[in-house]
Order: sequence, then structure tokens, then C-alpha cells
Amino acid sequence: MLKLFEKTNIGRMKLKNRIVMAPMGTTADVDGGYNERSINYFVERAKGGVGLIITGANIVSTKYEDRPCNQLDNFHQVDRLGLLADKVHQYGAKLCVQITPGLGRMVFTDPFTAPYSASAVKSFWFPDLICKELSVGDIHFLVEKMGYSASLAKAAGADAVELHAYGGYLIDQFHSRQWNIRTDEYGGNLEARMKFTKEIIAEVKKNCGDDFPVLVKYTPYHGVEGGRELAEGLDMAKILEKAGATAIHVDVGCYEAWYKAISTVYEEEGHQIPIFEAVKKVVTIPVIGQGKLFNPELAEAVLEDNKTDFVALGHQMLADPDWPNKVKAGKNYDIIPCIGCNECLNAGFSGKCWSCSVNPSTYHEADYPLPEEGEKRSVLVIGGGPGGMEAAITAKKRGYDVELWEKSSKLGGTLLAAGAPSFKKDVINLVSYLVNMTYRVGVNVKTMKDTNVKEIIAKSFDKVIVATGSHPLMPPIPGIDCVSVKSSTEILLGEKLKKDVVVIGGGLVGCETAAHIAETADNVTIIEMLGDVLLTADHCKNNDQSLRHLIASRGIHIIAPAKVTKIDETGVFYEKDGVVRKIACDTVVIAAGYKSNNSLASELEDRVKDLSVVGDATKPRKIMTAIHEGYHAIRLMN
Repeated sequence: MLKLFEKTNIGRMKLKNRIVMAPMGTTADVDGGYNERSINYFVERAKGGVGLIITGANIVSTKYEDRPCNQLDNFHQVDRLGLLADKVHQYGAKLCVQITPGLGRMVFTDPFTAPYSASAVKSFWFPDLICKELSVGDIHFLVEKMGYSASLAKAAGADAVELHAYGGYLIDQFHSRQWNIRTDEYGGNLEARMKFTKEIIAEVKKNCGDDFPVLVKYTPYHGVEGGRELAEGLDMAKILEKAGATAIHVDVGCYEAWYKAISTVYEEEGHQIPIFEAVKKVVTIPVIGQGKLFNPELAEAVLEDNKTDFVALGHQMLADPDWPNKVKAGKNYDIIPCIGCNECLNAGFSGKCWSCSVNPSTYHEADYPLPEEGEKRSVLVIGGGPGGMEAAITAKKRGYDVELWEKSSKLGGTLLAAGAPSFKKDVINLVSYLVNMTYRVGVNVKTMKDTNVKEIIAKSFDKVIVATGSHPLMPPIPGIDCVSVKSSTEILLGEKLKKDVVVIGGGLVGCETAAHIAETADNVTIIEMLGDVLLTADHCKNNDQSLRHLIASRGIHIIAPAKVTKIDETGVFYEKDGVVRKIACDTVVIAAGYKSNNSLASELEDRVKDLSVVGDATKPRKIMTAIHEGYHAIRLMN
């Protein structure tokens, strides 16, 4: 049996396996209690076989800041939390409720009011706001509220609580020299800076009993200049164990390096392993490790090698709630892979409902169920990109007869280029999953198939999905027809460039292409019309940070703002600050965006029974829009 599925304990809490759903925020009722949507979402993960579910943070008081997440400070919130606990327990999972005194300098919902923190330091999201220092009386109040909140969780039937003491949030602000400059008993040396946390642990035990498990999620290493180094982090682990923590959940990073905490597509698998392995060596209580451990072989290896006691999965549990059951059944090939896009996080921080790029049902379990098989229908999907494959797979799941026509020799569409760089393996994993699933469910795939409007009309399909994608846009720059000029797609799918390269366009595709080219070229320069690169990229801040770090680490030059005026065989001419300059290069790569391939949709309009256009064929956008539109086009068929 895999070690992942060993029965084990955290204190008195018995667990059926070593797989933990990591804490992630959810939406709430108006009073902060768990709503039906959140309950359905967690129950789906319990059904999927996870051993322990840790909820997102529940704030214990709104005295000092507005509720940013769920709230647990009132007896009347217990009933819904109790329902969640009951439903989770029915599937053999245990429930740990994460509680927090607040975000402190990380408050992101109010740009006008200075937040409270350990000290008078700058707010992260709104640097012009200087935080107000919590008084000793305020600290005592929050300690009491943490204890009370824990007692409410226990009353609801939760099996444990976890202290939200990581990632630069309020408790971690007390822990950290760069944010805690107090001169009273809560500041100074490490023991004093951890006094707040130690008092919270004692208060929880006073309210809930010594045998009620208290997990602490903390950050032993920030990975930024001036942040916590690992040596201090290991001392903290020892202090937490001595203070009575039942288990330690290891985090890495802070918002200044958010991508180290919440992984992106650009991070390597298992990038937090060295940190939680080091913590495991200095404590005797259980350790929970995380950080892109979604590869089942890697997850098993870190347990077998005694680098951690539990494996925590975050966004992978959004992508596929059945990860544990599929691994246990030996069906790793069926796992929907997380692609590190962080659209889930982006939605939450924008005030929208959570969702997942690769799983349209996530957080919409009751909203978007796939209807059961009914009357036989025939479906034609034109285009084998992500939207087309998702539509075809979904149609087969509804029991329909499905043909998929793809003009090239293989499926994947623009994802083949998007996933080509060495740092985009997560996207290629998605391509592999979609292609394999398309064939496995029995879609009739026809590659190298040209579309013929007369043939489509003659076959009288009940539904036609146009998912013909997009193609690179080539702007009208003089000299763009030079042999040295290539599109980003050509380069991503083709040769490795050497010598000197200029990339025209500093959006998401341009920056990723430049980073890819920099692996083999001598010099890479991006020329961007706007004041900086990535200004048009609609992605989460941690993805932005990580890609900017990648660009800097590979020595890519950026010229911005600048307008390209001409290209010739010797280089690129551009205007900056009213002066025309030239940069010599061997290859020019155009990354100026994409244009929809939508002529077929116009030809089929009103000539087939039911027509839907999905993904980039409508407008070049994201993986998320393609997959969701493909899914819903079939889900909503009558």
C-alpha cells in the first residue's frame, strides 16, 4: 500500500490517509458563516477521498478590520459549520477549522483606512497607509477571541483548529523583525515576538482542552531581502512544539514573494521541499508539507523519504477533487492537472466567486451539474484546442455521438505553443490529459481534416461547436516580411535561437517567449510600447511576480516605452523619447497578440440546427474561457 494511504494520527485525531486539503478562502453568508456553496464545495473534496480538510481562514473579530473571509465569532454561525462537519465526516474525512486574528498590514479590501498591525509599518497593498499599532489590551482581546472561536469550532464538531500564523499575515507580522518593531513584551527577541502565538495556543487549550488538536501553519523562510531566514524559522518550530502545537504546517514566502507561497505555473514541482524537510528534522510532532506536490510519485516519495508526515494539496484539489481516489485506484492518468494559472486566486481577490480554469464545476457543484444521459444527439466539434476537446469530452459524458475535426496532425491548439517552454510543464500536462481523455471516452477524432461547410450542413448534426482558435497577429511594421522575422508561435514550437534576439511585444506571450529564448540565445531584448512589460496581462499578482523574477534572472533587456518603426535584416529601429535608435539582432520575434479564426462561424450561422462558438474563435482570451465555454455549450443542450 502507498504510504499516502496509511492510517495515522495528529494528536487524538485519527486520519484515514496522509493527504490534506490545504486551506483556501471561500465565500460566506452575510454574517460570515459557511454558505451552501462552500459546504457543497468541501463535501465534494471529502467525497474525493482526502483525509483531512483544512478550511480557509475564519476571522475571530471584526473590531479591527472588515471581514476578508469567513467569520467565526458568534454562536449562530455554529449550525452551518456543524452541517459542514457532519457532511465531511460522512465520507470519512476530518475537518480542521483555520482561525485568524486578522490580516493586519495585508488588508486588501479598504484603501482608505489604515489597518492595525504589530507595529506602525507600511500597508502592503496601499503603501501610503501606515498601520496602527495594536495595543497590549488589543492583543489580549484578540487572544481571547481566538480561544472563543476555537471553542465554537469544537462545538460545531470540528476535529481540530489551525492557527493562521503564516505568509506575512497578522500573526506572522508579530513573528517578524521587519514588521514587529515593538519595544514592549510582544517585541524584541524571537521568544517575545512569538508571545502572541504562544498565548493563543494556551487560550485555545483552555477553551477546548489539552487533547483538542491545535495545528499551526507558519512560515520558517520568507525568501525575500530582510525577511526571515531558515535558521530562525527552525528555532520557531521548536518554540511552537514546546508551546503545545499538535502539528506544524509549513509555508514558504510572503506577499513580497507571493509565488513562493502560492505556486504558479513557473515554479518547479516540490519547490518547498527543502524547507519542510528541514523543519521535520528539528521537531517530534507531525509536519505537513506543501508546494506543488500534485505529482503522485513525488507526493509518495516525500513521505517515503521521511521529509514530511503529510502532503497538503491546495489548488490541485480545486482542479480535481478526486485526486486521492484516483491515485488510490492507480488512475493517475485520469487526474485533471492544476496549471498554476491562479485564476481561482485572481477571482477571489477581485471579489468574484471562486472558480477553476480546468474544472468548471469547482465551487459551482450545485450550479453546473452535467445532466444525465438522455436522448441520443450528434455533435460536431471543429477544432482540437482546449475548448474543443472539453466540449467533445463533455458531449461523450452526456452519451452523445461526437466527431472532432482538427485541421493539423495533432490535438492541442495554441496550448502546444503555450506549454512549450521548460517552465510551462503544467500546461503540457493539461494538453496530455485532454488529448488522452478525448480518445479514451471514445470521441471520433479526425486529424488533418479540412472543414467543408457543405459537408457539415449535409450531415445535419444536432450541435456544431466552432472552436477554431486564433492565430498570431502580425502588425503592419515596415520590414515585417524579412526572413529574420518570426512569430512567437513559430519560435515556441520550432528552433532554438542563438546569438541576438529582439522580441517585439512585452505582454504575457512576449515575456514568456523571451524567457524561453533566453535559455539558448546570447542576448534577448523586449521592446514594448507601454511603460513596462506585462501591463496588459490579466493575471494574478503572484504570477506577475514570478514571471518578472524569471525575466530578471535570465538577463533579458527591456526597452519601454518605445515604438518600433522599421525592421531590416540587420536589426530593429525604434523610437524612444523622440529619438530613433537601432538595435542590431539576428532574429526578430513578433508577440503582438492573436486574432480569432472565426470565418467558419459566419458561414455556418443559421445554416445548422444549433451553433456555438467557444474559446479564442470568439475572442482571444484565456485557457479558462475556452474550457468553460466548451463545457457549458454542451451542458446547456436541451
